[in-house]
Amino acid sequence: MANNGDSILEMYLYETNSLLEQLDNIMLTAEQADTLSQEDVNEIFRIMHTLKGSAAMMEFEPLMTLAHRIEDLFYLIREGTMEIIPEEDKPKLFNLLFKFIDYFRGQIENIESGAPLSNDIDSFVTIINTVIDKINGTGAKKEESSESSASSSETDGVGGYPYTLHIHLDEGCGMENLRAFMVVNDVKECCSDFVVEPEDVDDSSLAQTIAKDGFKLHFSTAVDRENAVKIIELMGFVKSFEQIDNNSVAAEEQAPKKDEETKKEEPVVVAEAEPKPEPVVDKPVQRTKKAAGTPIAAQKEAATQGHQIKQSLISVNLSKLDQLMAVVGEIVITEAMVTASPDLRGLEGVKLDNFNKSARQLRKLTDELQDISMSLRMVPVSGTFQKMRRIVRDMGQKLGRRARLTIIGEDTEIDKTIVDAISDPIMHIVRNSMDHGIEPDEKMRIAAGKDPEGEIILSAQNTGSEVIIKVEDDGGGVDTNAVLAKAIRQGLANPDAEYSQREIMNFLMMPGFSTNTEVTEFSGRGVGMDVVKKNIEAVSGVVQMTSEFGKGSCTTLKIPLTTAIMDGMEVAVGDSIFTIPIQNIRQSFKATKDDIIYDAMKGEMICKMDNFYPVLRLHNRYGLIPRAENTEDGIFVWVETSENSYCLFVDELLGEQQVVIKPLPSYLNTFGIKESGIVGCTILGDGNISLILDVSNLISSDSGYAMF
Repeated sequence: MANNGDSILEMYLYETNSLLEQLDNIMLTAEQADTLSQEDVNEIFRIMHTLKGSAAMMEFEPLMTLAHRIEDLFYLIREGTMEIIPEEDKPKLFNLLFKFIDYFRGQIENIESGAPLSNDIDSFVTIINTVIDKINGTGAKKEESSESSASSSETDGVGGYPYTLHIHLDEGCGMENLRAFMVVNDVKECCSDFVVEPEDVDDSSLAQTIAKDGFKLHFSTAVDRENAVKIIELMGFVKSFEQIDNNSVAAEEQAPKKDEETKKEEPVVVAEAEPKPEPVVDKPVQRTKKAAGTPIAAQKEAATQGHQIKQSLISVNLSKLDQLMAVVGEIVITEAMVTASPDLRGLEGVKLDNFNKSARQLRKLTDELQDISMSLRMVPVSGTFQKMRRIVRDMGQKLGRRARLTIIGEDTEIDKTIVDAISDPIMHIVRNSMDHGIEPDEKMRIAAGKDPEGEIILSAQNTGSEVIIKVEDDGGGVDTNAVLAKAIRQGLANPDAEYSQREIMNFLMMPGFSTNTEVTEFSGRGVGMDVVKKNIEAVSGVVQMTSEFGKGSCTTLKIPLTTAIMDGMEVAVGDSIFTIPIQNIRQSFKATKDDIIYDAMKGEMICKMDNFYPVLRLHNRYGLIPRAENTEDGIFVWVETSENSYCLFVDELLGEQQVVIKPLPSYLNTFGIKESGIVGCTILGDGNISLILDVSNLISSDSGYAMF
């Protein structure tokens, strides 16, 4: 079980990644509109505030500093609206935010992998400061007026600001100037009229002074100071603070209340950074934060609201869901074993009405339990799809191509482990569409009667048993003649053979194959579609590619909803039972010996729908003694994968059944079990074990058959 520190870190990583995705989507939409709405500005400010607070809680100083400076930037924009940004500087602002997102994501990946954070943020901070200085110098009149009033107040010491907070930070907390600046910025949320002493608390040269003597905030009213105290009490790095009434102004304001509030006659009140003993908050805030492990922003919200809000969502570790699925799988198997127990045979004459009724109810409950447990693992593909918008945007800028990404069916849900597995394949396909598909010259598109701006359509559809994901583009398509010529040059194709378009398209998924003549940042190394094929087949999916030269291309991924439970067809070969995934089966049929023909290598072939397909007899493949030795006695199962199609010959079909997939023991890998066409096993209701066939690897692993 993970310790409390690990849980806090996992929560931080989850929250931060979610916020970065949200920020990315906001910026992509804003860049298309060429402006940030006031709602966008407020949301970005809130995101930065949360990123800053969470990073400070985790003591990730570089991340806290960067988020803090971006927060300051958007504080200025929020106060003066986007009009304070010159039109020619808006693209620079967008690029700055995108660079910030990329940097933050890179650092989060370092945290996830256990690598150290980079402290080299000076150049980044300098760029942000330059933008802030430009805004302060050109647009924020409101800021100028407040700065001038603050400046005059400073010259008068605390004139007009008699209510002071003298704040001291924890010893050795580090970066005292930035922590002081965090306090100042947070106080601005509840009060905009106060004076800071020293004025430039974020100046690194003042870090030692602040560490030794602290710093002061001067307020014009006692109410403002009291609101500031509520915020400062929540900051874990604040050691203590003093409330000081400086001059006669405070005394005059308090004189009418002297009889009612005699306690305020004392000139100085010292309070440690602990909450006051009120009914709502009865614990020190620092201890509450460490126990709960929640981000600072969440603590603030809980403290200020003063009441509980019932949660309707919780986050669960994926390993616990894996354990749940394993238990549910065992329950499904056990239920089948009980209802199909051999002890019940021969009891037909005995009334089993009550047993059968209970068995039906048990089957209903196990089906519901199975559906619920599977649904817990289902997540929408929207997160993966939305990431592709950023890829299209960045590649469009670097390649100088205009293209838009259209997303359809992003609410389609799929198993969490499969979502993680298909993220890279979809990225490769989208990159291919941008690099190989969309024409580099808009004039070429116009001449072909197309929109000058290219379009990539990313869609997902749930068919019930699987999810179909398509990546389509309206680019130039694939020149199959060029692909075949290169395949022949690389020795992948026979120059004397004839190939269908589908077979030629399959060459694109061969390792090391690339249609680019030179290596670029995005392609040309022969790594891409072969990775797509490998990753998709690792989750029992298939890949299909189609293209029309001059019109565009389409890559289709057919992926099972989950890898834990699947629909399979049980077949018998001798005394053995095998499971064929339903999604790979096209048809089952009977045939005679006369229907079999032989190729030049003496391999068996059979004709279906005007095409010839190789025949693989499972008893020959695994050295079994069949019950159906003659072709007429057995049955053929026509199966298909992304790159080949063939017919399996088996003794008989036992029927369709939903099976729980059990992985094979790892030590069997030393015997090449996966390369022999077996991907796993399942336990049947009668206790027998059925081996699950890997249709994509079965015929290619047989030395007697070639790829078709």
